[in-house]
Amino acid sequence: MIEEKVTRSRKKNDYLFSILIPSWNNLAYLKLCISSIRKNSSFKHQIIVHVNEGIDGTLEWVKEQEDIDYSSSKQNIGVCYALNTSATLAVTDYILYLNDDMYVCPDWDKNIYEEIKNIGHNQFFISGTAIEAFPQSSCSIKGDFGCDTSSFQEDRLLKEFNKLPMQDWQGATWPPNVVHKDVWDTIGGYSIEFSPGMYSDPDFSMKLWKMGIRIFKGVSESRVYHFGSTSVKRVKKNNGYYTFINKWGLTSGTFSRYYLKKGKVYDGPLSELDIPLPIRLKNLVKRIRGTF
Repeated sequence: MIEEKVTRSRKKNDYLFSILIPSWNNLAYLKLCISSIRKNSSFKHQIIVHVNEGIDGTLEWVKEQEDIDYSSSKQNIGVCYALNTSATLAVTDYILYLNDDMYVCPDWDKNIYEEIKNIGHNQFFISGTAIEAFPQSSCSIKGDFGCDTSSFQEDRLLKEFNKLPMQDWQGATWPPNVVHKDVWDTIGGYSIEFSPGMYSDPDFSMKLWKMGIRIFKGVSESRVYHFGSTSVKRVKKNNGYYTFINKWGLTSGTFSRYYLKKGKVYDGPLSELDIPLPIRLKNLVKRIRGTF
């Protein structure tokens, strides 16, 4: 399954974050993503790419980059296996998951690290905030700076990204996100029963919740431009909706709304709320339906 694993990194203290980037025949976006990390980061990071297939020249290009560690597979093994595999190459205390169709804005990493220092312990899950032409959730900022690499308005984004209004928000789930490596190891990374990856993000958050973590914070000043799930549009999707229900006994929507308070203004660590009886009954019906 895994064809190759290569690390050029040696010293843990040389880097702040280990950035995991799964990529599936998406070379133009990956190049832009890596370029933005190199150009707009305040700190030096370990960059780890998992190359799925790589038949578009991705594998050859990654091999030529002396500052990129990588793993590869001849087939598309999906995001869960890709993240878990690339995480074995991580040398830092912090594992950060970034999509290959994201462009990181200046100080993206500085603002996340400032939040980590303010928290003062490793029991957290922190997300940066995505700017999207067509926001996919209440946690995203609306801003159209191009729908693909050819129409991307980089100069305008760099002038305007920090002027778009947004507050810190509850419900960190989506990339870019970061956890301490001890936490990653404790919960076992991403759950492979969600391969190739649909609903693996809320599942990861639920595992953190069960571990006792209650800080799920979206940092508004840490911003990335997201072109919009370019790989997800091509992949054959798993039925993660019912996998989540059967595993946890409730829908991911219930978890996001009542536990994580997705998109609400951040007001401190979360506390578990009583779920209304009609919602609990709805979840029971869906769980029964999911078994057939």
